[in-house]
Amino acid sequence: MRQHLLLIGLRASGKTTLGAALASALGAEFVDLDDGTARELGFASAGDAFRAAGEAVFREAESRAFRIAVDAAPRVIALGGGTPTAPGVAAMIDALRQSGRAVVVFLDPPLSTLESRLRANVGNRPSLTAAGVVDEVEEVARRRRPLYAALADFAFAETVDAEAVLGAVAGAVG
Repeated sequence: MRQHLLLIGLRASGKTTLGAALASALGAEFVDLDDGTARELGFASAGDAFRAAGEAVFREAESRAFRIAVDAAPRVIALGGGTPTAPGVAAMIDALRQSGRAVVVFLDPPLSTLESRLRANVGNRPSLTAAGVVDEVEEVARRRRPLYAALADFAFAETVDAEAVLGAVAGAVG
């Protein structure tokens, strides 16, 4: 790979699952940024870190984890849903794109798909609005989708597999 492949999108959009499959297909390293952020704060999971440290501290750690992840050889990186909102990260993503060091893929399945996935497996995800993880999907999407779209080189509005993404981005990432 010549560039990082950054996957952005809302919770349950498939970033981690698709990212692991893409990394395997490309023979590249896969990084789940939620894991890196949790490590930055000394926790086993991003959900635990978010709840214990609070959102502001979590987002600062997320910025540090992002800088560490992209300061390496090109890899596939699944960003946390809120990573682009962390201090300085949107500007870093844009700079990486502008310098040719990253390709950004926005996974944007329908809200009904996200809600269904979250109902089936909320996991350790914390609520961001106090409305509950499933009930807040529409509100979080309303706030974050414009930013994701502005940062993306490619956007997929339906559920996609690794082959479809590879077909679209193969020339860009090498």
